[in-house]
Amino acid sequence: MPHTQDEISRRLAPPLLCWYRENRRLLPFRVDPTPYGVWVSEIMLQQTRVAAALEHYRRFMAELPTIAALAECDEQRLLKLWEGLGYYSRARNLQKAARVVMEQHGGQLPADYQALRALPGIGDYTAGAIGSICFGLTVPAVDGNVLRVFSRLYDDSSDITRPAARRTCADRVLACMPPDAPGDFNQALMELGALVCLPGAAVRCAECPAAAFCRAKASGRAALLPVKAAPKARRVQPVTVLLVKNGAGEYLLQQRGETGLLAGLWQPFLCERALDADGAARLLRKAGLRARYTGPGPLAKHLFSHIEWQMHGLCFEAEGEAPAGCVWAGRAALDETYPLPGAFCAYRTYMAAQS
Repeated sequence: MPHTQDEISRRLAPPLLCWYRENRRLLPFRVDPTPYGVWVSEIMLQQTRVAAALEHYRRFMAELPTIAALAECDEQRLLKLWEGLGYYSRARNLQKAARVVMEQHGGQLPADYQALRALPGIGDYTAGAIGSICFGLTVPAVDGNVLRVFSRLYDDSSDITRPAARRTCADRVLACMPPDAPGDFNQALMELGALVCLPGAAVRCAECPAAAFCRAKASGRAALLPVKAAPKARRVQPVTVLLVKNGAGEYLLQQRGETGLLAGLWQPFLCERALDADGAARLLRKAGLRARYTGPGPLAKHLFSHIEWQMHGLCFEAEGEAPAGCVWAGRAALDETYPLPGAFCAYRTYMAAQS
């Protein structure tokens, strides 16, 4: 006989919290959970693995240790600190929210769910995480890990990409949440999904503190859950990356426009279509540079949510002033000044090695 919803609600918290206290990872934003640190960490961890975000978090907090420092930071420096994390709108929204906090909340994050939710870039999940962890608010924090855990606990085949499924999950989390430990409970659910209730056949039911009353474990369907609609196929976009070097060993960088994909960031001079060496040379002449082709550069691929860039590099030597919207950048500038998104990782490595 499957366990009832009331039984799951009653039984989940004690073993889960015990498991969490014994098995949680000692992350810097858990060891010292300040509202600002938790906020920055939660924004960084959207679409980013913990291991990949940790060094960025340490560097970011060392340079911008307060909300005031974040609010005042030059945008290009902010984007450089965010380099490698992707989804740069997160960093811009973080700064917009910091400025609102300085202007409207005295420089401190508000201890109120709706006020948190009203800040730029803070949605239901992030407001729930900050509110429960830092202020003891009895609110859910439903991310992908929590959706997976609860889909399995209740053997629920609802499509988790639909808002109704998220609302149901949030209601179930609240029904299970102990009022005296909402922050630990939310973090325990996230950690269970990250370490034990893993996607697909990687799930470790034998290690789960909820195994005795998990409906999906009982039915043998844990590896099949959660259910989510298949994403739309990405459009494939050929991109030609022109690696243009001058006699000083500097490379030509181009700033992207203020709107659209990778807005405001820097890149090697490029064309979002396939070009051969002659076509690339004509493009450089049109920009005001006489360049000599020196050979092929790296091939690379990058996946965005809706598009796949298939890139090929062409190497040139050129002299003269950088065209409008471009700069010549040496190794130090590549390392410290200009934020190049992860899409150009292979080309950044190549340029740094050749500078």
